[in-house]
Amino acid sequence: MAKVIFMTQSNGAIAVEGNGGSLMELAVANGVSGIDGDCGGVCSCATCHVYVAPEDFEKVGAADEIESDMLELDDNVTEYSRLCCQIEVSDDIDGMTFVVAN
Repeated sequence: MAKVIFMTQSNGAIAVEGNGGSLMELAVANGVSGIDGDCGGVCSCATCHVYVAPEDFEKVGAADEIESDMLELDDNVTEYSRLCCQIEVSDDIDGMTFVVAN
């Protein structure tokens, strides 16, 4: 089971845990403010933009080409941006903090 923290603009830190699926699905199921997942997780809306801490970025890896194209549509992209619909909930992300971009 992975336990992660979402840092939101409005609600502060929200700790959640899950066994599988995408990080976006976990955020939506737990009412994390700023993570909408409008496209349902098919990487076509960028409403689940998060920032990964630099020291944790290797754990989730860089965005692929499709995800990078979607991120280009967001004005707040950094080198540590990811769409959380493309990050799988696994032991690899246990203990990580994700900052919600919106």
